[in-house]
Order: sequence, then structure tokens, then C-alpha cells
Amino acid sequence: MPPTLPLSRSRAEQFDDLVLDAVEDLERRWERELAGVEFAVEDVPWVDHSSPDEVVLDSDVLDDGSVPLARVLPAHREDGQDHPARIVVYRRPLEIRAADREDLADLVRDVVVDQVAVLLGRDPEEIDPT
Repeated sequence: MPPTLPLSRSRAEQFDDLVLDAVEDLERRWERELAGVEFAVEDVPWVDHSSPDEVVLDSDVLDDGSVPLARVLPAHREDGQDHPARIVVYRRPLEIRAADREDLADLVRDVVVDQVAVLLGRDPEEIDPT
């Protein structure tokens, strides 16, 4: 029987792992505050400007007007259903900005910390003092 190659993970799966690592660490520290918050990864941001109900937060727009790296969607009620708060991290804009895998891991962590800070109304340094 020929030797088997180790299973390789796609870039998207590796990115998901980076987000999961950052989220798990923060959930240990902020368990009560993050209970019920959903975290998601999307490849790129998509904004429907034609929707009058669209929620746009300051955290959606970068200072230089470039593509957002992540987004906070507050908890809301729609069509009689409660929707939990959600933090969406955008993979491709972060990958483009990172020099290497280590830089990407640091950038992902910083972005997740910043978005949790926005959601909780706290300073990023308070969310993650490191």
C-alpha cells in the first residue's frame, strides 16, 4: 500500500482556525458577555445599499475608506424572530494585508478583539490587555 499524504487544509480552513483560536481565547475571558454572540467568516464584505433597513456602524468603515476587515451586526428582532449579535470577519481583505502566516494570525486576533470591543462598548486594551 502506498504511503498516504497528510491531509492538507485549505487556506480558508486555516483562516477559520485562526479566527476560532482568537474567539475561544476571548470567550474564556468574557464568557458571560459573549454568550449567544455568533462569530462568522466570509470571504469578502457585501453591502446592499438599496436596503433601507441596513445597519451601518462606524466599525464597518476604515479610516482610509478601504474595504472593511470585519463587521459587528447588533442583536435585533426581525419578523418576530430574535437574531443574536454577530461578528463577521472577512478573510480575503485580511489575507491581502498580511505579510505571512504569523502576521495574519496577529491581524486576525487584533480584528476580533477590536470587534468584540465595539460590540461590548469597551476599549480593545480592556478586552485583551496583551
